[in-house]
Amino acid sequence: MASYLIGDVQGCDEPLGRLLQAIDFSPSRDTVYVLGDLVNRGPASAEVLRRLMALDGSARCLLGNHDMHLLACAWGVRRPHKRDTLDAVLDAPDRAALLDWLRCQPLAMHETVAGRELLMVHAGVLPQWTAERTAALAAELQDVLRGPHIGDFLHEMYGNQPDRWDDALTGNERLRVVINALTRLRFCSADGQMEFETKEGVGAAPAGFVPWFDVPGRQTAGVAVAFGHWSTLGWLDRDDLYCLDTGCVWGGPLSAMRVGTMAAQQALVQVDCPQAQKPG
Repeated sequence: MASYLIGDVQGCDEPLGRLLQAIDFSPSRDTVYVLGDLVNRGPASAEVLRRLMALDGSARCLLGNHDMHLLACAWGVRRPHKRDTLDAVLDAPDRAALLDWLRCQPLAMHETVAGRELLMVHAGVLPQWTAERTAALAAELQDVLRGPHIGDFLHEMYGNQPDRWDDALTGNERLRVVINALTRLRFCSADGQMEFETKEGVGAAPAGFVPWFDVPGRQTAGVAVAFGHWSTLGWLDRDDLYCLDTGCVWGGPLSAMRVGTMAAQQALVQVDCPQAQKPG
């Protein structure tokens, strides 16, 4: 019985199938945790969703920013961008089933995986949040996405303000901070102000900002955190921090990491991916 973390798939279904073969994945025995951005930019978003749906409880999936963008397009809040590849989902005969499954996926998971306490998010965690608080805030948002008022929230989801957490926040402003942190965050300041313009690697940090995971005193520092979203950061393997987005849609590999209680039990498995999009 094995548990694996898988980085951003972004509609690259054929590499996902090869990766599952490479890890000898058995849905009756193993579990994969897919860290968000299941769809978009790659050629086969609908196929990715159908594959993961068919795996039922053996595939545990997070929502990423591209998944939220798909929901916004489906609810008429946004139009697909020029480089989006979402029509196969939006025009699918099983569109309703695909979208209903997608909006029921969580935005954070805080669980014991293969004997390790692990917090899983798509992008980042604000420094004031503990792992327990992160999961609770994600659950608030999940209730809205799964409920009858999802459209109302999606209309209010976009925007960079407020750009930091405050316990006094309520309503859509509170939810916007949560969604931005969990699905968009790369850099923030020591007091948790989020910066969204910079998409390059660590060396491109704007003045006054650092990668969210390097903020001194981060409340999740004692918990292993796994995330994706940051393809220009690439594979990051620290004792308590794992980035699994290795840019498969840009021609990088698709990555899976076996989770273990000791370093010797962990293993990185990657498959090559054809480039579906050119950066820039």
